[in-house]
Amino acid sequence: MDDVARIKGALTGIFDKERRVTPEQYCQDKAAASGSSFYYSFRFLSETRRQAITALYAFCREVDDVVDETHEHEVAHAKLAWWREEIARLFAGKPGHPVTQALAPHVQPFGLPQEALLEIVDGMEMDLKFARYERFQDLLLYCRRVAGVVGELSARIFGFTDPRTLQYADRLGVALQLTNIIRDVGEDARRGRIYLPIEDLHAFDVPAADLQHGRESDAFRQLMLFQIDRAQDYYRQAWTLLPEADRKAQRAGLLMAAIYRATLEEIRLDGADKVLNQRLSLTPLRKLWLAWKTWTFGYRP
Repeated sequence: MDDVARIKGALTGIFDKERRVTPEQYCQDKAAASGSSFYYSFRFLSETRRQAITALYAFCREVDDVVDETHEHEVAHAKLAWWREEIARLFAGKPGHPVTQALAPHVQPFGLPQEALLEIVDGMEMDLKFARYERFQDLLLYCRRVAGVVGELSARIFGFTDPRTLQYADRLGVALQLTNIIRDVGEDARRGRIYLPIEDLHAFDVPAADLQHGRESDAFRQLMLFQIDRAQDYYRQAWTLLPEADRKAQRAGLLMAAIYRATLEEIRLDGADKVLNQRLSLTPLRKLWLAWKTWTFGYRP
């Protein structure tokens, strides 16, 4: 048996201890442990939609963890190949992992396409192939796969009546991912990944070494202000694309927009160059307050 086959065999057999809890509880624990802002938007949904979106989020965490926590590329590729097979088993009615077991009851009711889940895996695999992106258009493909597609799947779970809502959700997902890139730029650089496009670094005369060594400068600050403005523009585009008829149903996604846009403005006010050496995050209380306010009074771009 070759190494890849052994890895796949090991992955297939690691779930005995997880079977002690229900698939739904496994996904709930995964979402809560992450500390992500997504968790706050789930709290306001109906039980069925909350279970579906939590399972989707847990799936995203699982495949993302493959890349973040596996140091050997061959092993990471093998694990992602296993997840592709697991997606096939999910749509064949034979899911084996707690996450896919939790997702299974929601695939048909919410119309979740198999190709979309596979595209998310494709996006995660881009992290194994690319540490830099030459142009913003190249980065945009990555953002769409790891976040825009997730936005579209989420919009299906939240409910929609107008196809334009899926376009909104894609644009919002990209905006959220651009925000993550801005927030984590220093941490990512120290791990050997620079998501800011090379063309942008050249335009602002910021050497990649400055990011890797945490060297703050006015040039870097201007670069980050440019990135913040670009992300904010994607939030505005998303809002423009969202039909009024679906705004109430899509409130959970708009909660995310409110929290992430507040994070961007905190970065701007705190000094945009500071992201090189610190990771800014809103407090749980402020996230919950923004979530409640947006859910109760609506979103304002």
